Amino acid sequence: MAKNLKGVITAGGLGTRLLPMTRVTNKHLLPVYDRPMIFYPIETLAQAGIEDIMIITGGNHAGDFLPLLGDGREFGLKRLHYTYQAREGGIAEALSLTREFVGDDHVVVMLGDNIIEKNIVDYVEKFRRQEKGARILLKEVEHPEQYGVPSFDDDGSILHITEKPEAPAARLAVTGIYMYDNRVYDIIRTLQPSGRGELEITDVNNAYIQMRELEYDILNGWWADCGETRTSLHEAGCLVAQTGANNL
Repeated sequence: MAKNLKGVITAGGLGTRLLPMTRVTNKHLLPVYDRPMIFYPIETLAQAGIEDIMIITGGNHAGDFLPLLGDGREFGLKRLHYTYQAREGGIAEALSLTREFVGDDHVVVMLGDNIIEKNIVDYVEKFRRQEKGARILLKEVEHPEQYGVPSFDDDGSILHITEKPEAPAARLAVTGIYMYDNRVYDIIRTLQPSGRGELEITDVNNAYIQMRELEYDILNGWWADCGETRTSLHEAGCLVAQTGANNL
């Protein structure tokens, strides 16, 4: 029987690419169409039956989350927790801050600036049935060189994930939704900082690949990484306005 699931949403960083808007608040609190950006990943996890969520924030505006989100009851959560990442050390380092929160459970991680059209209910249910390992979601994109890109063997299993490759092996990108058993924290402790001085989530995924314990699905519907640029933020708002998000 699968372990219980906890949810983690990364919402730190300084948001420098979205200046001047992020001078006054965290980028994950900026509006995407009719509600703040952070609402979307919370709703995605809550729809998948995850009732305990921790938000990892950082920067100078971390306190702005509390009056907006409170204890999470508005989203149907049992409780909403918060922790603070003091520096921009990468997604894997941020995840390491949630070790005590997750405990012996499994964890579903979602980047706070990712928005999807559909939901992850079926994917999370598959993960619940996994005895161990990890599961990621892939999506075909126009510019895979901007993301982590998988390469596959003849059986369709992932051989390796390369971060921002010059010559992508596929048009598929790793989205910002990751599912791990609690051994992920042991893996993070073995990582070395990348060239940009961060602990990379791609290295975590490749560790599971080496153990032959990484599964994947192709995400249905559109996927927006809306915190990258002012253009991506605007385009995400247009997608939500035209088609909705999270099936809401």
